[in-house]
Amino acid sequence: MSRPVRTSLSVIEDALGPLEGKHVLDLGCGHGALAKALVRRGAEVTGVDPQIEAVEAAEQAVPEARFVQAGAEHLPHRDGLFDAVVILNALHHVPAPLMRAALREAVRVSAGPVLVIEPLAEGSFFEAVRLVDDETEIRALAQAALTDAIAAGDVTLVRMEEYEDHRAFSGPEALLRKIVEVDPARAEIAARRAPEVVEVVRAVAEPQGEGFVLIQPHRAHLLRRPS
Repeated sequence: MSRPVRTSLSVIEDALGPLEGKHVLDLGCGHGALAKALVRRGAEVTGVDPQIEAVEAAEQAVPEARFVQAGAEHLPHRDGLFDAVVILNALHHVPAPLMRAALREAVRVSAGPVLVIEPLAEGSFFEAVRLVDDETEIRALAQAALTDAIAAGDVTLVRMEEYEDHRAFSGPEALLRKIVEVDPARAEIAARRAPEVVEVVRAVAEPQGEGFVLIQPHRAHLLRRPS
């Protein structure tokens, strides 16, 4: 399948329109990378993450935003508080039985769109990462939760699109650091399987200068509250 090459941030900007002055919920905010990008574009950002360590790191990284520790399936916010909600690479981290509840909560607290962007279980970046943390099943469960939520009328689908995110790395060590940065629990396995990751990179990566590029396909669902 041929997909356009895009960044997730460009997809977010297209879906939400001008960000200046909008109150955006970053659901599953992690250490605040997306929140920082949204703040730089003039958004008022609230981030939510279930891990207190992530919330504390995000508070340090983005003091202009507000961060709350909470599970996505039970948000401590009133109906329609936010102008938009973004769930970037985070739905598959919600326990599978709670994914649909998280989607219902997202549309409940949004007066406007809810954008869910999920990585697919394919592409050269996935092939390298799966040696450390194979998310094949959980990524499929996230897609199934979206399909089921739309079919059941929990949410309304506005549009869906797929794109490729091309990720550049200076070398295998940079890739391994990124894999562990996303989830520090991966550190021991990443160290043990580093030689295998290097072999996969040699087989599937596209050379670029002194480093290489890996490709991660994504699927974006633009949703809204059901009528």
